[in-house]
Amino acid sequence: MEPVISTAATDSSTTELATTRLPVGRRLWEVSLLMLLFFVHAGDPPPGINEAHYLTKAKNYWDPAWCAGDMFVTSGKAHLMFYLTVGWLTKFTSLSATAWIGRILGWTMIAWALQRLSWSIAPVRYASLLVGLVWIVGIEQADLAGEWVIGGIEAKVFAYGFVLLAMEAMVRQRWWMVWPLLGAASAFHVLVGGWSVVAAMVALLATRPWTLAEVRRQAIPLVIGGAIAMLGVAPGMATMQGVDPADAKQAASIYTYQRISHHLYPASFAPRRYIGHLLLIAATIGLAWPLRRDRVLRPLLWFAVGAVSIAVAGMFVAMLPAVAPDLAASLLRYYWFRLTDSIVPLTAGLCLAAALARPQVSRAVAIRTGFVAVVCMLIFSSMFLDRQRAVMPDACRQSLISFDVHRSPEYQMRIYSDWRKVCDWVRDNTPPEAVFLSPRHQQTFKWFAERAEVVNWKDVPQDAPSLIEWKRRMAEIFPRRLGGARVTIRYDQLREFRERYKTEYMIVDRRLSPGNLPLVMIYPTGNEENATYRIYRLPEVVESP
Repeated sequence: MEPVISTAATDSSTTELATTRLPVGRRLWEVSLLMLLFFVHAGDPPPGINEAHYLTKAKNYWDPAWCAGDMFVTSGKAHLMFYLTVGWLTKFTSLSATAWIGRILGWTMIAWALQRLSWSIAPVRYASLLVGLVWIVGIEQADLAGEWVIGGIEAKVFAYGFVLLAMEAMVRQRWWMVWPLLGAASAFHVLVGGWSVVAAMVALLATRPWTLAEVRRQAIPLVIGGAIAMLGVAPGMATMQGVDPADAKQAASIYTYQRISHHLYPASFAPRRYIGHLLLIAATIGLAWPLRRDRVLRPLLWFAVGAVSIAVAGMFVAMLPAVAPDLAASLLRYYWFRLTDSIVPLTAGLCLAAALARPQVSRAVAIRTGFVAVVCMLIFSSMFLDRQRAVMPDACRQSLISFDVHRSPEYQMRIYSDWRKVCDWVRDNTPPEAVFLSPRHQQTFKWFAERAEVVNWKDVPQDAPSLIEWKRRMAEIFPRRLGGARVTIRYDQLREFRERYKTEYMIVDRRLSPGNLPLVMIYPTGNEENATYRIYRLPEVVESP
């Protein structure tokens, strides 16, 4: 990497802020290379792991008749800014086209912001590529609670773009820009933006004087940022209004201890996640310690301290379930570990880049940086090659939906092909208002078939009444006595489902129910072939005399 400017040091451990601008052409070239890096990492066909969740809801927001019988897409809509900025595209393009447009917009914002941030602390050509590589690998391999940034499009992608811009503003001591930018992040995703505000406060208090003049200087930007954030806060609060306190407690418990425990409840985190993330924190401290007096980097280091401190506080909150489970559930549902997953690996990458930008780069620093870059490139290449063994949407990978996890790529591709066939048949041969009993181990039926479902595991609503209903339906449709994975074939219950949920069809996964069911099969018939899925018509409701 070739430095393009010379930076003078104020002391042996402090570098001056870069003031020379990178030519526009060079900046665009680096942004393009970052986009290529993002595409190689996450350029699988839509839908990504959360795209089927976000974009189907966005489509229903703009077209209420679409899947109108689906409990999830018609439930409370908390991410208003995402629906307004990306969701409206569903009125004019397919869900897949909307996903690609959203990805390009989101990745471009992240790439542009990351290049600016990297340049602000390391005026070295292509330093942003090193930062981006370390960031992606660190999140992927050493996360604590399953956070990600570069992937399918959803609200938090844009939120993180604004967080990166706010971090650059911290570096340049433009704190009057930090709070409006974090307000914009909160408008898209209130938790990403909200926790970033807390971490930014830690950075501000650690690097700026505690004077009345400073408080006055920050007051107006904070108010502006808070006003912008209300665009994200208000829709979320609207989903909580008028909720019975008992229902709110029950919903929080379902959300925290059952459905999203892998993101929220530390007792559910695998030991390897603790080990990996603690090692990453230790490595980041090792990289940051020689730069701790760097005037340029200090706000970012304290921002990372704030992010880790939030996670530590979350660990203390996680001790409450033994004595106050309801209170713990209500608190833990706010994703205390999200920011440490994303900011710690980013800080590691920025420290490596900052070390390279020092006036005199030691041989040890150069060797260390090269070693880290090579290791990250090897891991990144391994991740890429592994995904190429079975090219399919992330949301359809068996390894992500906990079914047939260790089967061969060829087997998984066959299952995916059969799934597309059955969804295509449903879309082409059933009325738009039809409602289906769909297999539990899938999350893309609405995306491909464009039909409503009674319930599915992935699509958990946000508002308390709908969340409680979701839990009731999961227990009823997929009872524990049948392993919690398949639907009953008792006629009386199927008739009850048909009447209660206005559903006429049931899709059966033959891996769970290999035999022929005593129901009318409507797919596959004739020349149609599908080794994995069948569609049955539910028994008609018997009218009382």
